[in-house]
Amino acid sequence: MIATDSSPQPQAVAESPGVAAYFIVLNIAPGAQAEEAVRSFFGNAAGLRRSVGQRLLGRELSLVVGIGSDAWDRLFGAPRPAALHPFKELNGEKHRAPSTPGDLLLHIRARTEDMCFELATQIMLALGNSVEPVDEVHGFRYFDARSMVGFVDGTENPEGAEAIDATVIGNEDPGFEGGSYVIVQKYLHDMQAWNKLSTEEQERVIGRSKHDDIEMADDVKPANSHIALNVVEDEDGNELAILRSNMPFASPSRGEFGTYFIAYASDPGVTELMLTNMFIGRPPGNYDRLLDFSSAVTGTLFFVPSQALLEELAAGNPFQTGDTETASSAVDASALASASASAPASAKSSGTLSIGSLKGQPQLDSLLTPSRNT
Repeated sequence: MIATDSSPQPQAVAESPGVAAYFIVLNIAPGAQAEEAVRSFFGNAAGLRRSVGQRLLGRELSLVVGIGSDAWDRLFGAPRPAALHPFKELNGEKHRAPSTPGDLLLHIRARTEDMCFELATQIMLALGNSVEPVDEVHGFRYFDARSMVGFVDGTENPEGAEAIDATVIGNEDPGFEGGSYVIVQKYLHDMQAWNKLSTEEQERVIGRSKHDDIEMADDVKPANSHIALNVVEDEDGNELAILRSNMPFASPSRGEFGTYFIAYASDPGVTELMLTNMFIGRPPGNYDRLLDFSSAVTGTLFFVPSQALLEELAAGNPFQTGDTETASSAVDASALASASASAPASAKSSGTLSIGSLKGQPQLDSLLTPSRNT
């Protein structure tokens, strides 16, 4: 992935989903020693990937490291990325998107699982007791990039320059250019109930044909279909994009079948609005029917620094002045910027899991208000 002239080199956020992927969420252990070890890892992450990747060239090994909101405050303080905040729980009339812990995200992709395994092993050896496991999922490519429910996933993903525009922070957040945001959720599917539906009914739930992956016409597609609720537009009617790297996972002996949803965006508000459409509904109550067969069991938001910033974070926050008053002001400014960045995520709705930056969308916070005390 090549950065633009005005933006530092991003991490590998716009790589293809790969054939195999490891999704690892970690918490930082208590104590200053653990914090120092994690910061040190940030400086060595790229080198670890290169070392493992050189063993078998052509396996397209990539690594993305994300940092959660609480972890950023603990490790670096102010200033902080403008739109970084804990994942916002969503409680609809019938379905819930929980907010779950997570200080660090490791997203490892390759053409073969052995490369994912080796890099994950080396990273965990480097981190040692400084981290505690929260969740780990091993994803795989399922035939022609189909999800566990049998439909092609990621059809509407942006490509090329559009993918960079959708995922990479520009000069709207000085100091954090080249970064990105990523939201992850683990979904478990009720395959017995799903497989009882006819193919035609499954297609109505998704909004696409199952065999040839053709989207239904707008006058045929149900208003509560997955596709209908996953498109987000700005106030001018332009569709906004996120980049998904979803992968299926399964443990057949335990009857566990799922999809690991992972969405990169320059503005997490776009993804948040898409999820609001799904769980709360557009209008409220008209929720994504796929949720009748798929339950979200995790939900976490991370900031993904540019490659250069990730390495610089090994020595602490490079933007910190050391002046308490200045740092405090930076926190206040960051909080305002974060609120401003989230507000766009709040408004104009319209819903494919294809979704950048929203203008004046006041709907999300009002829809979330009833669930904040749950």
